[in-house]
Amino acid sequence: MAHDIERVTSQIIEQLYNNGDMDKAALAALRSTASLDGSRAQKVWPIFLANMKEEWLSKNGKQTHAEKAIFAAVRMYAVHQQANEVCVYAKKSKDANEDGGVEFFEALNRLKNSDSETALNRRVEALLGSTNVQAVIDQLTHLMQIVKGKKTGIKIDYARLASDLYRFQFGYQEANQVRLLWGEQYYRLNKQDQKNEDKN
Repeated sequence: MAHDIERVTSQIIEQLYNNGDMDKAALAALRSTASLDGSRAQKVWPIFLANMKEEWLSKNGKQTHAEKAIFAAVRMYAVHQQANEVCVYAKKSKDANEDGGVEFFEALNRLKNSDSETALNRRVEALLGSTNVQAVIDQLTHLMQIVKGKKTGIKIDYARLASDLYRFQFGYQEANQVRLLWGEQYYRLNKQDQKNEDKN
């Protein structure tokens, strides 16, 4: 299931980016709405809903776990993509030597040595302490603004983020596993930091 969530998220992002000929109206609509049922989100429905598997679609107008997770990740991609000509999404490569994306909390890890580290730590700690998926999505969106503001050129694996958010919604144990994974990515010693320490 996680693989399907990632595949569909990737398809939606690729269609929005469209090899650089971006669907700017849909991306703007995504940035200006917080949920799939918002009136501005209707601009993205043709791309978004056409890619969703039938069993993931709501039967009663209430967002499903899949819709909520994928929409949140695609919206964060849209926020990050604004004012960028190069696509800010890339799948994480299994080969550390290949140029690919990183997971969201690995990207945050790379920002820890900046002047805003204290504020960043505070936001991450608040997010990791939450078990409410909507609160987590809201906090992720604020963190995305920090990533975007740093203009690092980091590409993020938004498909993997969608998969994590999907899993997060299936009870306390699943949410804890996802939060631990995110904590590991954020708090582990960055390899660049380790190289700098070894030089001293």
